[in-house]
Amino acid sequence: MVHNAPLVFLPLIAVHLLFFSSLTIGLAHWRSRRAGAGGEAAGGTVNRAFLRYALPLMFIPKLIGVAGVITLPADIVSGFIFALVSIYAVSYILDRPFQVRGGRLDPWLLMLGGYVSGTSLIAAPLVVPVAASRMPKEQVRDTLFVLWFLLVAVKLIAFVIGGVDLQWQHHLWLLPCAAAGHLLGLRFHAYTLRAETKVFFRVLGVGLLAVSLAGLLRLAVA
Repeated sequence: MVHNAPLVFLPLIAVHLLFFSSLTIGLAHWRSRRAGAGGEAAGGTVNRAFLRYALPLMFIPKLIGVAGVITLPADIVSGFIFALVSIYAVSYILDRPFQVRGGRLDPWLLMLGGYVSGTSLIAAPLVVPVAASRMPKEQVRDTLFVLWFLLVAVKLIAFVIGGVDLQWQHHLWLLPCAAAGHLLGLRFHAYTLRAETKVFFRVLGVGLLAVSLAGLLRLAVA
């Protein structure tokens, strides 16, 4: 069943993301402490330097997107995002990562990602390539979980203020389905970390390209 009503699905996605991101980061911290990392456990899997870099760039565009202060044509924004991410994806698959000298494109990708996350919560294709190029692969997942948690919390607060139905009656029966997908994702993530760095980026590229092509196809037939 496909129901084109973002205000029905976005609250469900937002709450599940808050729940599973906090749970995953908490478990990673607990495992690190058990392994003897002590008080530095959180810094092991979360790149705080990237968060300090990304959040100031993304926060204002995020608020603009949430409040609808600036409304850009959705099809144009989506088409630009998917085309740009396709370039990154193909470069990862071919083991020739696309990078602008000095990372000068990174701030613009993060700001656009902040705006898009404010309107629709689909910032990942823009933010993941920036994050992957700025930290060890072992830190990408948990760092992005922290980033998503903070950004999605803003969106969820806006839903509450706006009186949007958060669909609480559906969360309970959907939680096991989301948990199954989350566990599969964690296993796949563990596999990619054990693989060589080239394999990690190739898998990342295939995933990004699949999402981008699906998005472009949807725009083409709309």
